[in-house]
Amino acid sequence: QVQLVESGGGSVQPGGSLGLSCAASTSIFVTFAMGWYRQVPGKQRELVARITATGSTNYADSVKGRFTISRDNAKNTVYLQMNNLKPEDTAVYYCNAYLAIWNRDYWGQGTQVTVSS
Repeated sequence: QVQLVESGGGSVQPGGSLGLSCAASTSIFVTFAMGWYRQVPGKQRELVARITATGSTNYADSVKGRFTISRDNAKNTVYLQMNNLKPEDTAVYYCNAYLAIWNRDYWGQGTQVTVSS
C-alpha cells in the first residue's frame, strides 16, 4: 500500500502563487508516474499535470505556462508550482501515483486551493 500526503494548499488572490507537495510512502517511488488532479463539486476529477518515471511531463491546456510539476526521487516527493492563479483554478487538488506494472492508482486525501479576491 502506498500512502500519499499532500500539503501546501490554501487561499490566494488572483495572480498569486502557491506550491503543493506530495510525499509518498514507498521505496520504489522512482518507478511511479506521478500526477496532480483537481475536482470541483459537481464535476469530474481532471488531470492538471503529470510526470513520468523518466521525467516527461504533460499539462492540461488550461494550466500550461502557469503550472510546473517536478519530482525529487531522493525525497519521494512530487511538487506542483502554481503561478498566475485564476479563480477557475479553485478546486480540491489530489496527488496521484500510478505504477504500470501493477496497473494500480493511489490517491492522496486532497488539499483545497482557493483563488479569490
